[in-house]
Amino acid sequence: MHLVPAERAGHRTIDGHRVCDAIAAIGDPGRVRAWAERFSLLADPNRLALLLALHRAGPLAVSDLAVATGMRDPAVSQALRLLRAAGAVAGEKEGRVVRYRVVDEATARLLDEYAADPAAAAGS
Repeated sequence: MHLVPAERAGHRTIDGHRVCDAIAAIGDPGRVRAWAERFSLLADPNRLALLLALHRAGPLAVSDLAVATGMRDPAVSQALRLLRAAGAVAGEKEGRVVRYRVVDEATARLLDEYAADPAAAAGS
């Protein structure tokens, strides 16, 4: 049980080798936290819809995203602020219009998985 932290070394285990495998699979707690935050962004249906639209259709403005998702402009703006703060999207200003796009590669890969899932595409 070489991977068990000292504060847990005295705990009884049933399959010690699997405990070490599980600890190795979990990895760095900071990385786990970062991925949990990424998944929390995707857990909201409105934010997920915005990310899917941006990922598949390319850079879009707030008003276009509102039409595409059925959301109101202020709700789109609020969600984009959150996504931008998390580093998932970035906006590029062209005159008075800001067009947003997905910039986080890990999020883009997750969105690709969604698109590749036939059950997701069928809406089931």
